[in-house]
Amino acid sequence: MRTVNPDIISLLVRRARRLWRQYGVLWLGAIAVGLVAVFYARLIDWGYNAFLRVQHQHVWLPLIVTPAVAAAAVWLTRTFFRGAEGSGIPQVIATLHTKTGETGSRLLTLRILVGKIAISFLGILGGFTIGREGPTVQVGAALMFNMRRFYPRSNALIERKLVLAGAAAGLSAAFNTPLAGIVFAIEELTRSFEARASGVVITSIIIAGVIALGLNGNYTYFGTIQIGTHFPDLLAVAVIITALVTGIAGGVFAWLLLNTQRWIPAPLRKLHGERPIAFAALCGLAIALIGLVSGGTTFGSGYAEARGLLDSREHLSVAYPFLKMASMVGSYLPGIPGGIFAPSLSIGAGFGNVLHMLFSNMQLPMLIALAMVGYLAAVTQSPITSFVIVMEMIDGHALVISLMATALIASRVSRIFAPPLYETLSLRYAQPAMAAASAAQSADAQTAAPEAQAANDASVAAGTPVTMQALDAAPGNDKPGHTAADETAER
Repeated sequence: MRTVNPDIISLLVRRARRLWRQYGVLWLGAIAVGLVAVFYARLIDWGYNAFLRVQHQHVWLPLIVTPAVAAAAVWLTRTFFRGAEGSGIPQVIATLHTKTGETGSRLLTLRILVGKIAISFLGILGGFTIGREGPTVQVGAALMFNMRRFYPRSNALIERKLVLAGAAAGLSAAFNTPLAGIVFAIEELTRSFEARASGVVITSIIIAGVIALGLNGNYTYFGTIQIGTHFPDLLAVAVIITALVTGIAGGVFAWLLLNTQRWIPAPLRKLHGERPIAFAALCGLAIALIGLVSGGTTFGSGYAEARGLLDSREHLSVAYPFLKMASMVGSYLPGIPGGIFAPSLSIGAGFGNVLHMLFSNMQLPMLIALAMVGYLAAVTQSPITSFVIVMEMIDGHALVISLMATALIASRVSRIFAPPLYETLSLRYAQPAMAAASAAQSADAQTAAPEAQAANDASVAAGTPVTMQALDAAPGNDKPGHTAADETAER
């Protein structure tokens, strides 16, 4: 009996290990992202339905429950899950634009992943105006980032690819919009996408999407709107008006979130700084009151209201988008985990409903689709991602040009009021990395010529604004630079 050559066995083992490192870890992580995204979606849906059942039976109960939930959520976040607050997208951007390994070890841990899911679930149980799509981005990025442990020689390039792929796959699985996941990675997360990572991103999106598809079936997030081949003569005018209205509204919303020191009264700012839990309870009370005034329509992410408008089943008041915006601001201020994607789409749908009074000759679903993409583009200032998300969600390929135009105009209008929301919010998470880089630069400068140190001090004194470009150029940042050593470790 012939024996197998030990060299052949050794070669096969080495090749198997190499394939595992190149593809197995990635596929395993993508499967995990798809499974967790589906679990998270069902958990949030169950939580919101539970809140609705209780709220319908006891209309005034949110006045007690929502403030209590707000206080508990803020206490848990500040005590155990710092870094889990907000939508999660700023944390991912900060990780990608600084030293990925160090920042990810603070913002993309498994502990934060658990906190993100658990506390946002608690928030939706309390009726907060939050979504799950943004948090799913951070959850996906955290899952993939922690897969680096399976690489024998992980490096900055591998960590960056994993974070990028996980975040894109998370958005794709959350909305069931694969193309939007790709565009989101290009436009929002990196703003300078390297071609070498495209295969990793697309592979992760495909696998996570297949998992979500297998468990949830083939569906469009908001169903399919029926649009005839005839377009009204005023479509171009409707696009411009819708883009201007949603651009202003989204820009104002972004301004409110980024400039709290300029519009929140001093006593409330003091309360927020000294007693954040009490401030959270006060925000919860405001959310409950807004919900009661709106007849309960402002509670939750707003998915049901937007879907109802698209299906012509829902009749909302003219005040709905404004009340929803107020509830959304109140939900974001305390700093609990929760996203703004779905609520923004709902607010946009509300504006579309209002604008239908002006353009009554247009189909309501068509106008709502335009307003949804306009408001989302205005809030995020990511027009391509916004129109691709809405186009895929409603299967509205017939409207693609109109959606693109609305997104672009609304995004430009929003920029008059505020800078890009996610990018600006990400700076607070990037500051520790920037501080470390500045300290290293200062130490180097002390060994250089005295005039060089003086110039550096003058630059600091001038208060040069921190931007993502500055983060990318900071010493020690690992934004790309693909070396032979990286190639070897990746293999």
